[in-house]
Amino acid sequence: MVGNGFHVRNMFPSNNLGQRLSPFILLDLAGPTFYPGTDTPRGVGEHPHRGFETVTLVYQGKVSHRDSGGNAGLIGPGDVQWMTAASGVVHEEKHEREFAKEGGTLQMAQLWVNLPKKDKMSPPSYQDIGARQIPSVAVDGGEVRVIAGEYGDTRGPAKTFTPVNFWDVRLSGGHEIDLKVPAGQNTGVVVFEGRASVNGSDEIQDAQMVWLDTNGELVSIKAVEDSKLLLLSGTPLDEPIASHGPFVMNTEAEIHQAIKDYQSGKMGHLD
Repeated sequence: MVGNGFHVRNMFPSNNLGQRLSPFILLDLAGPTFYPGTDTPRGVGEHPHRGFETVTLVYQGKVSHRDSGGNAGLIGPGDVQWMTAASGVVHEEKHEREFAKEGGTLQMAQLWVNLPKKDKMSPPSYQDIGARQIPSVAVDGGEVRVIAGEYGDTRGPAKTFTPVNFWDVRLSGGHEIDLKVPAGQNTGVVVFEGRASVNGSDEIQDAQMVWLDTNGELVSIKAVEDSKLLLLSGTPLDEPIASHGPFVMNTEAEIHQAIKDYQSGKMGHLD
């Protein structure tokens, strides 16, 4: 459990893939988990981040967000929240009040994207990307929702610091699609629900992933049954990483400074 409201399966970094996944540094799949009704919304209270971005995609349920930069939002099915912590932000994520009161199933994914050294101390920012803003490209047997990056001539609405593709793929059982990503990018396909194979791999199922070699551009996905998948690809950052909990920087000295800045209130607090 993350806090008391997010039952997650951690895809990485707990499997020790490390720098091979750069610029991606964490992926949690939450749920699907049913939560009974309550008058006190579950979730994660005030906590800091510095040096990277958090990307949250909701499949089921509703999640509310607020941060020390004065941003607040509600994300429901199909919506995305793209928060750039950069120099530092304090925020909380909880079940939306009415959703919490009624109870229901929560299912979502959260991805952490590293920032280049030159951008780590940039001002924090926040992108609230509603489902209607995300273009969907019809493919044989399904669709590709382009959240970030480009799929053919379709560009996603998310603004990124480095080249990143983040696609929400739905594919019916028995269908196969070929997706093209830039050569040299670190690329992975994650199954959120269903069963599929990637570039002829053994079948992968719920909460499993295939990480591909950086040679080549073709990603062929065959759905064995109706599947929800995420495709991640990004240009790797050839920079050192120092991390401690919610802080991801380049040196241990920068980590110590981040801790001091948070404790002294320089990242702000929530009222």
